[in-house]
Amino acid sequence: MNNGHVKQQVGTSKQVNLNGDAAMVVEKKKLKSLFLTYVLWLFGGIFGAHHIYLERDFNAIIWLTTFGGYFGIGWLRDIYRIPTYVNDANDEPIFIEKFKTNIRQFKKPPFSTVRFLGQVAVSAFWGQLALWAVPEEEVHGFNLRYLLYLVPVFVALGVWIVGNIGREQGGIKWTLLASFCMYPTLYYIGDESTWLSLMAVVATLVFETFSKEWRLKPRKKKSIIKRFTVISFAVLLFCSMWASFFYFNASITDSQGEEIKLSEAVKHFFTSPVWLDFMASISQTWQQMKHQGFWATWSQLVDLTDPRGEINAYRVLGLTQTSSQSEVTAKWRSLSKEYHPDKVKGTDEEKKIAQEKFMEIQSAYELLSSTKNRRTKKNRRA
Repeated sequence: MNNGHVKQQVGTSKQVNLNGDAAMVVEKKKLKSLFLTYVLWLFGGIFGAHHIYLERDFNAIIWLTTFGGYFGIGWLRDIYRIPTYVNDANDEPIFIEKFKTNIRQFKKPPFSTVRFLGQVAVSAFWGQLALWAVPEEEVHGFNLRYLLYLVPVFVALGVWIVGNIGREQGGIKWTLLASFCMYPTLYYIGDESTWLSLMAVVATLVFETFSKEWRLKPRKKKSIIKRFTVISFAVLLFCSMWASFFYFNASITDSQGEEIKLSEAVKHFFTSPVWLDFMASISQTWQQMKHQGFWATWSQLVDLTDPRGEINAYRVLGLTQTSSQSEVTAKWRSLSKEYHPDKVKGTDEEKKIAQEKFMEIQSAYELLSSTKNRRTKKNRRA
């Protein structure tokens, strides 16, 4: 009897310990702070920082590769979605109960316009980037155009990743098959943008019909190293595709309407007079800084930016900065008579130009006069 009682006590003790461990797990999840999530959203949300904090890595990858959820749209939408994300991360009872109600009510996740549009937009963008990244010309004698077959892969990945966010999931098999089945339609459609959009819509519809289901089991806990590796790989792949596009395919148009490869234009830019003059100015400023000191050089640079507008005012009046106040007044009177709207004869356009010039002359004179008076008073006080 005593042994049985002891065993029962031990069993109760284990149960208490288990409950205690469960409480500790819940307590750890409650460390996902709503306030901190909003702080991360504000200062790093465009790069998915708040999603990384909440362990929503798929969201973070999308934010990182689409510039904040398709050029900031998703980032702005998160303003009112963050409380739901935090409740999901913390397994809040209210959120879990609502999730169970949805499961009982719907056999599979209902259609969501926002998720559908997100799948189409992200997959089409990823497919377009893959299309841009493939070199159009041979690289060291190798034709890499066969890499275009990766375009449907990136379209399917975009659909699949968006479809596996949150408490929903689905496989990629049927989505990938649908994307490849749409590949030959390029030859009939012709326009690449229309073709990619159509491929993204079809792949999303297939995912919604055959793959989408509820995520009944929580995601497996991943180590920080594994999460960092996956996100880093996605970012490196994304950056390499942009680099390939800019180096091999991107071009700019000159004043004569001719297209020039961006990589060649950048190479020639570093030998252009603009760049050489700029580097000469930087070198001269550095030498001056070494002889006169940082603050003296900084003061001269500030003066060269014309913060008060004096240099421009002298230019408007056609004078140098060494001109006296009497010369400024004489020049102002002369120009005011020349450009006075009442004395200008001609078309309405000529009168309008003369009036604008007259106003510019008045502003320049007022600025120089007020500056002269202010400096005179300052010298008297000194």
